[in-house]
Amino acid sequence: MQVQDTIIALATPQGVGAIAVIRLSGPDAIRMCNGVFRGKDLEKQDSHTIHFGTLRDGERIIDEVLVSLFIAPRSFTKENVVEISTHGSSYIIQQVLKLFLRQGAVWLSRESLHKGPF
Repeated sequence: MQVQDTIIALATPQGVGAIAVIRLSGPDAIRMCNGVFRGKDLEKQDSHTIHFGTLRDGERIIDEVLVSLFIAPRSFTKENVVEISTHGSSYIIQQVLKLFLRQGAVWLSRESLHKGPF
């Protein structure tokens, strides 16, 4: 993993709740999310705001989501952070993760999440 990578991780326990939070962190987090999010243009929104819309893989809707934006340097990690609140189904979680991994996000395991500020 390089310092300039945008990383992705599941921030909530998988299979436990009705909602899952998937976190993107890094320089391209907002751009990556904006490319698959249908709702407001995330690149034109303020930090510390939440937006309703859908995540799409092409024309296929994966899920209705809430996207929380934390724009650098006003985040815990001092970089761009996007938190996607989606339904907690294992299928939906996997589809969302695969979508961002195909865009170049780097997977961060849950174990690694506990080792650093992410």
